Amino acid sequence: MNELEKIRDNPLPFSDLLGIKFLSASPERVTAEMAVHKELCTSPAVLHGGAIMSLADTLGACATILNLKDGQGTTTIESKTNFLAPAPAGTTVRAECSAIHRGKRTMVWQTRVTNADGRLVAIVTQTQMVLEQKS
Repeated sequence: MNELEKIRDNPLPFSDLLGIKFLSASPERVTAEMAVHKELCTSPAVLHGGAIMSLADTLGACATILNLKDGQGTTTIESKTNFLAPAPAGTTVRAECSAIHRGKRTMVWQTRVTNADGRLVAIVTQTQMVLEQKS
């Protein structure tokens, strides 16, 4: 089973609710897209910052999972977002999450969210903590 199949075969109910579609996955990078529908928007009808952050957080967690040993888990311990441009309702955003640091105890990821024209909508940097299996 390849990395993309591992992500797609894992139950991710919040990801499903957001409509995240995973496009590629490796231990170094995960890409996905998400349709901007009205339920994910603020007023005016542009993608809500929380939806952007949720998209990035989901990708960072999935990327971390692809780097874990059996029995380990992960949780987000820090996330910072810069919002740079709107993503209007009816469009699709694309997210690319890349490794900055993949250590034994923490992993740091940067997710670039772009619109259909390739314009940068947001950039998110997050830290995932690696959780050891309890004895």
